[in-house]
Amino acid sequence: MISTVLVANRGEIACRIFRTCQESGVRTVAVHSDADENALHTRVADAAVRLPGTAPSDTYLRGDLIVKAALAAGADAVHPGYGFLSENADFARAVTDAGLTWIGPPPEAIAAMASKTRAKELMGLAPLDRDAVTEADLPVLVKAAAGGGGRGMRVVRRLADLDAALTAARAEAASAFGDGEVFVEPYVENGRHVEVQVLADTHGTVWTLGTRDCSLQRRHQKVIEEAPAPGLTEELTEELHTLAVRAARAVDYVGAGTVEFLVADGRAHFLEMNTRLQVEHPVTEAVYGIDLVALQLRIAEGHALEPDPPPARGHAVEARLYAEDPAQDWAPQTGRLHRLAVPDGIRLDTGCTDGDDIGVHYDPMLAKAVAHAPTRAEAVRRLAGALERAAIHGPVTNRDLLVRSLRHEEFASARMDTGFYDRHLAALTAPAPDPLAPLAAALADAHGRSRFGGWRNVPSQPQVKRYALAGEEHEVRYHHTRDGLAADGVRVVHADARLVVLEADGVRRRYEIARYGDRVHVNTTVLTALPRFPAPTARHAPGSLLAPMPGTVVRVAEGLTEGAAVRAGQPLLWLEAMKMEHEITAPVTGTLSALDAEPGRQVEVGALLAVVDGDAG
Repeated sequence: MISTVLVANRGEIACRIFRTCQESGVRTVAVHSDADENALHTRVADAAVRLPGTAPSDTYLRGDLIVKAALAAGADAVHPGYGFLSENADFARAVTDAGLTWIGPPPEAIAAMASKTRAKELMGLAPLDRDAVTEADLPVLVKAAAGGGGRGMRVVRRLADLDAALTAARAEAASAFGDGEVFVEPYVENGRHVEVQVLADTHGTVWTLGTRDCSLQRRHQKVIEEAPAPGLTEELTEELHTLAVRAARAVDYVGAGTVEFLVADGRAHFLEMNTRLQVEHPVTEAVYGIDLVALQLRIAEGHALEPDPPPARGHAVEARLYAEDPAQDWAPQTGRLHRLAVPDGIRLDTGCTDGDDIGVHYDPMLAKAVAHAPTRAEAVRRLAGALERAAIHGPVTNRDLLVRSLRHEEFASARMDTGFYDRHLAALTAPAPDPLAPLAAALADAHGRSRFGGWRNVPSQPQVKRYALAGEEHEVRYHHTRDGLAADGVRVVHADARLVVLEADGVRRRYEIARYGDRVHVNTTVLTALPRFPAPTARHAPGSLLAPMPGTVVRVAEGLTEGAAVRAGQPLLWLEAMKMEHEITAPVTGTLSALDAEPGRQVEVGALLAVVDGDAG
């Protein structure tokens, strides 16, 4: 029997595994980098071991240090979670060689499927030969052979861009997974991403736990997932299950795994097998009424599965809440997470809690919100409504995008595919602020002063406050009167520091207010309070490239030096923030007059990276 589990991971997945372990009476051990010293997963575990350093290559990717941590803490088993070393066969062997129980598939199965090229060969497929790729093969997808999460992946539509895409993908894959191997395969345009959850024991039983649709993706990373995948025929579903079992049996698989496909024109195209627990596993748990982590523990202890899985019930939808700005090329966001709360009835898996600081070192996912209901329409509506009412105070997030995506007609009718955001992102991120939000913020702020003599028995000028909202400045005016606060065009029903109730055109609405410095949250609208007399702002030369987020310069374009001629849109350098690479391109055609970036440099938002002087005329 397993008594103590070390989770070789961090954040949300570590917390989720700890929850099941503790419910099962199993002691828990966390590992943490210096950046994660006070992270939630280190606080909820029974014990924690420091991995000195911050970069994943020094911490969460150091299998030797993690094995030593498990032995030092008295753990007798290791769960890898997802990402990092979860699909690393050498790490799995190191765990078992140390006499510990590995809560995952055999190292041989991981090795067979961890390389997507070898996995395709097992399924009777083969990647494209780079030297044989022609214009007729386009578009193609450059893909990391190891790992997942969309890292090390590039879509190539012009043959001239292929070599650059290979170079960039190799660099990103090496940084994320410690393995820079990539390959090329045909890119299926506008297919649906459908996967099958499998679970296998050591006694020869393999379960298929239905399907999941994960088609809504940004940068090849999933955003919204659901189970079961809607709109599949019985024949196609059966084919997917058969292929998934074939993949599992081909490598004598044990434990939880996922077989992924692209579905287009009624055909299934095998992508890969992920030899680990998936981020989106909660939707399968909700539909089947099971705990996949608890079953992983039982399988690792040698217990047999029942001959057949439990029946599926209803529909589940999951949305990933990211600290990012979808309207600004999905730029990751940092800062203090003051509050994160969703209404009752929604499952929230998170590695954050109120007061945590969101940094630049790791993935920007804050939480996963999951709704389960008898039908798909009910589950989608329930999740959209819960996210809309959730209190999320802190960095900019993709919450509004999630709500609008769930309510989009294309998603509601299950006609979405992997090109959903390519078609609809602009409309889904168009500002739609509540016009009364600035007034509500001003009235809440004025509440204290109105209690201490703000009213005068003579006519006076209105009070004025200014806020930045959706990139525009908004000025609001209100009055202190004998009866309290008042504003033109609306009736102030109630106003205090936390709640304002306004009535306009006969409709009464409530506004919950929270203020943190100059940031004001009014329901789901976020404002920035502006000073009465703005301070002068720093000026930069035309053509200046400023860091759009805090991060690290990972590389500069080969041969790029000051004085070089560059063209508009040409990649100049790459920033890494929250395990994502961000390409910085020339804003105009001209000459690179300054280059203040070099690999390894840490930069803050607004730091000057380069200057391009545009060609005259």
